[in-house]
Amino acid sequence: MFRIMFFQPCIPPNTGNAIRLAANTGCELHLIEPLGFTMTDAQVKRAGLDYHEMANVTVHPDLATAWDRLRPERVFAFTAHARSRHTDIAYQPGDVLLFGPEPTGLPDEVVTDPHITGTVRIPMLPDRRSHNLANATSIAIYEAWRQNDFAGAV
Repeated sequence: MFRIMFFQPCIPPNTGNAIRLAANTGCELHLIEPLGFTMTDAQVKRAGLDYHEMANVTVHPDLATAWDRLRPERVFAFTAHARSRHTDIAYQPGDVLLFGPEPTGLPDEVVTDPHITGTVRIPMLPDRRSHNLANATSIAIYEAWRQNDFAGAV
């Protein structure tokens, strides 16, 4: 399946929603520290409901450690500044879909990291900054899963 990666997430409910998304789609969720909350934060727990036990969540102390552990072949960084749309990519199981924190997004040093295969954006109307992190992640994961015929779903 696919791997969701949040670089230094700040908003607890977004991560809670991503935990629920990971549980419902079979994706792995990788969180890169520092986090703007603790995993025991009530808002994380509330947003994730009772899905925490069903989700595969790993917290990494830094991005270098995550790369070492995951050894990804393909990593797509989601940024409002990319030219390619998220629907332009032919996603493959094992791909990492990388998202930055709200409200700043991914820093330049992450976007230009040699592990990044490509940058992609989710279309939106002009003069808008970004989508909500949990919503953007859902849009991207469901497109990747759709392209793979919703493998494993009922």
